[in-house]
Amino acid sequence: MSKFKLFCFLFINFNLFAYSQVIKGTIKDKITDKAICFAAVYFDGTFVGTQSDTAGNFELTISSNSSMPLIISCVGYYSVTQPVTTGKPLLIYLTPKTYGMDGVVVSSKSLVGQRKKNLILFKNVFLGTTANAKLCYLLNEKDITFNYGSDDDTLKAYASKPILISNKGLGYKLTYFLDKFEYYKKDSSFLFKGNFIFIEDLINDETQPFQRKREMAYLGSRMHFFRALWANKLVVAGFTVKDSFGEYLNYENIVVKENLSPFGPLNISTKLLTSGKNMQISYYSNLTQIVFLKPKVFFDENGYFDQLGIFWDGDMALQRIGDMLPFDYEIYYY
Repeated sequence: MSKFKLFCFLFINFNLFAYSQVIKGTIKDKITDKAICFAAVYFDGTFVGTQSDTAGNFELTISSNSSMPLIISCVGYYSVTQPVTTGKPLLIYLTPKTYGMDGVVVSSKSLVGQRKKNLILFKNVFLGTTANAKLCYLLNEKDITFNYGSDDDTLKAYASKPILISNKGLGYKLTYFLDKFEYYKKDSSFLFKGNFIFIEDLINDETQPFQRKREMAYLGSRMHFFRALWANKLVVAGFTVKDSFGEYLNYENIVVKENLSPFGPLNISTKLLTSGKNMQISYYSNLTQIVFLKPKVFFDENGYFDQLGIFWDGDMALQRIGDMLPFDYEIYYY
């Protein structure tokens, strides 16, 4: 085959491959079957996303995010995790949100003070209390409401619109689609879940060393741990892992491979963190304990992992939304 023919062959096949990596679909209301316009379609925790047009249609290039979950979110609807497919156009239905406020009528002036306390508690749990978290601002906190049952041990938060967050410490803005927030007063435990997309918010000011702050937020984080684990470079990165009896665990002890994408039918080699016991992760002087909620927990090379598969306690657990980095974040060492 001549060089010219070889070039043409490679060029055509490259373009066919690139074209095949585009997701197309339509988004509709599950109750009314009407098209939903301006719904956000994005890879969770990244910069990569688009929105549906006035007919509910969208297109999005997979790029390097094929192992990431594709999320569809819209104001007034529960978010949906959609399997990644590049063949037949998708038809995605979103379910309208309904909020139960336990029959509580918010009318008393005394609730103004209660709301202020709840909002402070919400920020501390949701954003965290680290230096970066203290530089985060909720741009639409009026869209956040709480249950006000005085005898209720659980504080619940609801967001009628996506929560807009400006992180002045790390130079990002986040749009967070909150699906659930519960704080249990009795033991100070909590649960919140949702999906989010980043945009850069760099300020042209040399006194804002965003790159260095991002590196500091990254080092010793959950993202750092899973990226190092994927590359089998835990020791190089400064991590050690032990079981509940204090025995050291290495890569072969805790990682298994499967040739399956957990978020779609694409044939992708994935890795799973697994252990019959709970584990302790050390990053120099920082200690973190993890409790497995699932026998196997998916993670990928970007540092993304199944957040519902692990309960975290210790230093890594202190990093909340205020210290999160996009999964597109690049750093040149583990």
